[in-house]
Amino acid sequence: MTGLLAALLFVNAAFNLLVWPTFYRRVAKDPRARNAAGKPTRFLTVHIVLIAVALAIAVASAIAGIAALVG
Repeated sequence: MTGLLAALLFVNAAFNLLVWPTFYRRVAKDPRARNAAGKPTRFLTVHIVLIAVALAIAVASAIAGIAALVG
């Protein structure tokens, strides 16, 4: 069961590390990301926070997966 838990945590970490950076590139190119003066809008800020939290969860999942394997 511990191996299954570790595998699930590693899959979660890998998914987050693969998906969210790509999503960020798309959001950053979106016309709603910056106003006419070139400053970041709330649209961009909210998505950056969302992506940062998801990547932090990915790191936590990887650490928990390692901890599950180690014992």
